[in-house]
Amino acid sequence: MSQPSILSLLHGRASMRPGDVAFTYTDYEKDWAGVRESLTWSQLYRRTLNVARELSQHGSAGDTAVILAPQGLGYVVAFLGAMQAGLIAVPLPLPHRGSHHERVSSVVADTTPSVVLTTSAVSDDVGDYVDQSRMDTAPKLVEIDTLDLDVDGGANVKSSDSPSVSYLQYSSGSTRLPTGVMISHRNVQVNFEQLMRSFFADSNVKFATDTTIVSWLPLYHDMGLVLGICAPILSGQRVELSSPVAFLERPARWVRSLAQHSQAWSAAPNFAFDLAARKTTDSDLAGLDLGGVLGIINGAERVEPATMERFADRFAHFNFRDSMLRPSYGLAEATVFVATGVWREATPAIHFDVDELAAGRVKRTAPGAGTALVQYKVPQSPLVRIVDEDTHRECPSDVVGEIWVHGGNVADGYWRRPAEEQRCFKATLLDPSAGTPDGPWLRTGDLGFISGNELFIVGRIKDLVIIRGRNHYPEDIEATVQEITRGRVAAISVPLNSTEQLVTVVEIKKRGDSDDEDAKYRLSELKSDVTSAISNSHGLNVGDLVLVAPGSIPTTTSGKVRRAACVDLYRQDQFARLDA
Repeated sequence: MSQPSILSLLHGRASMRPGDVAFTYTDYEKDWAGVRESLTWSQLYRRTLNVARELSQHGSAGDTAVILAPQGLGYVVAFLGAMQAGLIAVPLPLPHRGSHHERVSSVVADTTPSVVLTTSAVSDDVGDYVDQSRMDTAPKLVEIDTLDLDVDGGANVKSSDSPSVSYLQYSSGSTRLPTGVMISHRNVQVNFEQLMRSFFADSNVKFATDTTIVSWLPLYHDMGLVLGICAPILSGQRVELSSPVAFLERPARWVRSLAQHSQAWSAAPNFAFDLAARKTTDSDLAGLDLGGVLGIINGAERVEPATMERFADRFAHFNFRDSMLRPSYGLAEATVFVATGVWREATPAIHFDVDELAAGRVKRTAPGAGTALVQYKVPQSPLVRIVDEDTHRECPSDVVGEIWVHGGNVADGYWRRPAEEQRCFKATLLDPSAGTPDGPWLRTGDLGFISGNELFIVGRIKDLVIIRGRNHYPEDIEATVQEITRGRVAAISVPLNSTEQLVTVVEIKKRGDSDDEDAKYRLSELKSDVTSAISNSHGLNVGDLVLVAPGSIPTTTSGKVRRAACVDLYRQDQFARLDA
């Protein structure tokens, strides 16, 4: 097979633009102002080759190489070096010290890597994770930072026998155990072409030659990996990287970076927009201008219209325009991208009747009533159809069904999973409409509908809250509560006496200067406001409202609420309640 395009493009850029800066990482761990480190295209390519030469001594083409390293340029080089050596890269998050690491150990056991790439600062901990995976043959641990990465090694590394699988993108485990999606080199190339067409050509937005990609997203997550590593190489644009911790410590760092770099293009989950709008002060942006931002993708979780509006309004006087916001939908099984839209406050979200949506039907309501949903353009590539879960026939407009996707960006399947767990990849339509292939289709597990030639995303099938036989979408309930609390919320259904009750877990900050009586009154008032809002907006009684401290609700590595884990914690009475 010929050399994969991402590697051939890296080689080409190193040859044609050797001295141009390609990747910059700003480390805020030891210096609040940040310490910058950059690599030119030639330096990046040389380091990639040297990592590949080392790895070729510890594995053969088609073996897996797990990456367990801190966020940084070392992670980038490890990922590219693994692919250059003909290995299948497995990017994983490095667990925090003292935290549970069953996920990492289970993935290591699932992939049985020949090598694990890490750094000297964390290699002892990584060795413990690997040991606990109980593999028959221990993989070789390679500390990237101890290699002579800048030596001129001469000839290229042989890669003609590279496997078709580029890397394994493990799910974040929001609804099930982590599962590795097999992403091919072709998947990456096709999906990049699809997103470039949708974000720019089809949206009449010019992709500038001096665009800078800005990202703090974790490099092991699908959106962070494509945005932070693949897209810069495929597009030839430079990238400014930082870490999720740096963003959470000071969200203004992200907004400042958007203003400081030419034609900035970025992405983040919905919660990050709320956080940035709340935590960034005018003084943080003194003397800066956001008018040059090319666009910011809001994806990885359901996009909330209220969040988009708050973000656009907050930064409007720094010349940020609402059309810079790009709500997007995708999933790892489709590499990362499926559909996008353009946010405009003049034509914002559309509101739908909650009861009708619960019954699988679509009825528009007046602005301010019902539930608000963001609209996306129905893409021509990949193909998207709304399908009845039971009959496998296409749904007409204004009917809720499962979102199915067809295209070259769809992965071949899950790594080492039995046939019954692969069915979502090879679905077939019955009686497809004209111009629609019967298969293979990817069943996304997401619910949505098409109305007025626009696509709307409702929520995950597995996360549906079913109370007295009626479907409710937890994202809608959570959005209602967040308008009051501004914190993370989990809406779940819990069995009780042969029926289901709604339990809502709400993170709130505890005021340090409040006495006990004042705190009790404030919590009681908050509970009353929340239960009333849920009753009025969704016609539901709250069986239990659990108030907890920030950070109490379990989330995936990308920040999505792990609702199944919330159910387990609630049933085992393991939430530390502030209202106890």
